[in-house]
This record gives sequence, structure tokens and C-alpha cells, in this order.
Amino acid sequence: MTNRPDFYKANPHVVKTMMKLEERIQQSGLEQPLLELVRLRASQINGCAFCMDMHFQDAVKGGESVRRLATLSAWRESPFFTAREQAALAWTEAVTLVAQTHVPDEVWALVSEQFSESEAVDLTLLINAINGWNRLAIAFRKVPA
Repeated sequence: MTNRPDFYKANPHVVKTMMKLEERIQQSGLEQPLLELVRLRASQINGCAFCMDMHFQDAVKGGESVRRLATLSAWRESPFFTAREQAALAWTEAVTLVAQTHVPDEVWALVSEQFSESEAVDLTLLINAINGWNRLAIAFRKVPA
């Protein structure tokens, strides 16, 4: 594997721009545990070890149960997630895999039952942001410390 630059150091302006997205997400009013579940699930789908490690730790620090986190990749079969969380996770998967799913109407129906239109846009911004972080971390081979 060739050495790749640390994108944080190579272009801090990009990181600042991404952090502005994170500021907006934090101001959205979406629940912090939900934010971490979405971040972790998208990172699992994308195979981003750096982000999976970070958001697992952040979720635990925020009070999330290890049991729920351990079953996150099988959330459909798990009894541990609320209808709102399930809708967010379905949306996360559909938006993250947009080239495959084209974000089906059935998934939108789940989201629209649990989230206001404004919240749905914020949720989508969150998914876009974590997918962006995943792509930066994977492309530049950022790994957990």
C-alpha cells in the first residue's frame, strides 16, 4: 500500500468545510443517539474502519448501549430500535446505497411517518456528511489509532 497524505493536514480548508456541515447537523434538533446510529450504520455499509471506531466510541460515551450497537447491522431483526430509529436506518441505507436503491418510495413513506419534512432534510444532510467523511477516510487510508 502506498502512503497517502493525511487529509486533515494536507487541506485543512476541506476539513473546516466539512465541520460546518457538522455544526448544522448538531443544530438540527435531531437526537444525538440517532445521529450516532446513522453515522455508525453508514460507516458500516461503506467499510470505513476509522469512522466505525470513532462513532462506536462516541455512541458509548453518549450513553448508547453496547448491545444495541452490536446489533446495529441487523437492526431489522433486532427488537432494540424504535420506529423512528428504524426509519432513519432504512433511509440511511437507501441514501448511502443510492446508486443501487434509488431511494425507494417505500423507504420515504417510513421516514415521512417519523420525521417532519425539515427533519428529513436534516437527516439526509447527516447521511451525506458521514458518507463524505467515509470517502475521505477510505480514499486516504485513515485508520483508527
